[in-house]
Amino acid sequence: MLTQCRTTGLALAAGSAMLMTSTAQTNQVAPTLLQQIKQPVSWMNWGGDLRVRNEYFNNLLTLNPGNRLHEQDYFRFRARVWTSLTPVDDLSLNARLTTEPRQWMKPAGYSPYKGRTGLDWTEGLIDGLNMQWRNVLQLPATLTVGRQDIFLGDGWLVGEGTPYDGSWSVYFDAARFTYELKEQHTIFEAIGIIQNAYDDAWLPTINNQNRIETEQNEKGAILSVANSSCRAANLSGYFIYKHDDRVTAPGDNADIYTLGGRLSGLLGEHWKYSAEGAYQFGHKQDLNIKPVTTANRTIDAYGFNSKLTWLAKDKLNNQLNVSFEFLSGDNPGSGNDEMFDVLWGRWPRWSEIGLYSYAAETRIGQEANLIRLGPGWSISPVKDLDFSAAYYALFAPESVPTREASATLFSNHDNFRGHFVQTVLKYRFNPHVSGHLWGECLFPGSYYVNKEPMPFLRAEVAFTF
Repeated sequence: MLTQCRTTGLALAAGSAMLMTSTAQTNQVAPTLLQQIKQPVSWMNWGGDLRVRNEYFNNLLTLNPGNRLHEQDYFRFRARVWTSLTPVDDLSLNARLTTEPRQWMKPAGYSPYKGRTGLDWTEGLIDGLNMQWRNVLQLPATLTVGRQDIFLGDGWLVGEGTPYDGSWSVYFDAARFTYELKEQHTIFEAIGIIQNAYDDAWLPTINNQNRIETEQNEKGAILSVANSSCRAANLSGYFIYKHDDRVTAPGDNADIYTLGGRLSGLLGEHWKYSAEGAYQFGHKQDLNIKPVTTANRTIDAYGFNSKLTWLAKDKLNNQLNVSFEFLSGDNPGSGNDEMFDVLWGRWPRWSEIGLYSYAAETRIGQEANLIRLGPGWSISPVKDLDFSAAYYALFAPESVPTREASATLFSNHDNFRGHFVQTVLKYRFNPHVSGHLWGECLFPGSYYVNKEPMPFLRAEVAFTF
């Protein structure tokens, strides 16, 4: 039955891909007709997409092959439709509706699906609803208010507002003001965020299931300035404030202040780099540390993320890179909280394994207590085909997990997390159809008790209209 369901799902995806390919070829002949459909009047345009994924992974959530939910296998069908209305110049109203039914081939291992099998129709969610005003008062400024996507820099600290539903949605309920001095190549930004733990707090949902999108109610403020006048040194600095009010058991109460900066650029014709660092202070009440305490602990944490890339600039577009990342962990011997908090960066920045494997240690996607070092390679052998591979050696600055999790899962005496490998193959069939095959595996080190490999596999086909 399992094989039959997977075969049927992949066959439907393949059939849809053939249909979309045929449609795209027709659209190449008559692009004006498609444009007219998507923009029936001058002040309105719309579109949509469908993403079909099959994901399989083992041991990542539980870190324990003896747990009955250690093996996960499911299909994800994310559908979205969006529109943008421009009633007057420089003013637009934007909306997007999405849903992601899932077909569970094995019992689901995480909330809100935990233990379920079969088809879950889930909710319909308004994951975009905002007003954008450009050239505010005839100034080089843009104001966006409402539910919107926000992705700053590489998304290290700001990229995902709803970590509990994966990449189904990533929205923020926020106001964002951007002021650009073009001649000075400088951009100033101010962002205010009010994020509720429940997805129906601000806007209604279809087939409401009272879903949680994060473990706490969150408020935040971001101030940043970026200058790109020097090709070799694009510089940005930022201040981020995040206030947490605990809603569910994994959540916390906190006031986190983050000061950071990012430097990136091109060095000659063949080298590019990025380096970002941040220091955090404030206080946090974390009820998940052991021994349990209700005290507000002083935050004293820091992180660093960097990448250096060599561009061959040959016919195959060969690129080689090396990455280094450091996220401090909590020192169990101190009274402070040294765990670096990735804030709104709980998405698979460098791997899916890095997202899921932290569920038993901190929270899903709450990477901390991490040293990541290793090379990567990418190539485009033919048009629209990209292949990449990476290896990272992973370490934990603190041998005790950052939340002193169960001794049955962690050795509590070693710093080596393990060897990580990744390969990704992507292909763009035409402007409307793309897909990828994604594979990762973590070979655990002595930081973990379980030494069984932790694989992650994904096949995806995406259609865009």
